[in-house]
Amino acid sequence: MTTQGTRPAGTDPTGPAGTHETADGRSLGELVGDIATDLTTLVKQEVELAKTELKTEATRAGKGVGLFGGAGVAGHLALLFASFALLFLLDSWMHAGWAALIVAALWGAAAAVMAASGRKELKSMNPTLPTTQETLKEDAAWARQLKNG
Repeated sequence: MTTQGTRPAGTDPTGPAGTHETADGRSLGELVGDIATDLTTLVKQEVELAKTELKTEATRAGKGVGLFGGAGVAGHLALLFASFALLFLLDSWMHAGWAALIVAALWGAAAAVMAASGRKELKSMNPTLPTTQETLKEDAAWARQLKNG
């Protein structure tokens, strides 16, 4: 162990550029190379994390949009059957009209359920990528520590 102000034997501060050694015996060039490798790895990991988070959010958005599409189809069928029901009721006052009205009410209920589910799914989306943001903050702190260290 060395005291402050003394150097271990064999470390000459007047050597050629790039030959100075750190406390762990690595040259400045090796340290810069290690930092560059670490930063490259870190950037690749952050990109992979962002891809994973975006894929998850895109899947959720697709599910919500699909439910809204289903609600649109169900709403169209409800309108169609309600129109037929009104036509039959007004035209002949027969039991077939009541049946068509019941079917229209069922399609209307299905449309309401799908629309509510789709809206809930879209509201639960979080496109801000919180995990990626947090790790980027940690990475920036780590880089500052290396720079100041």
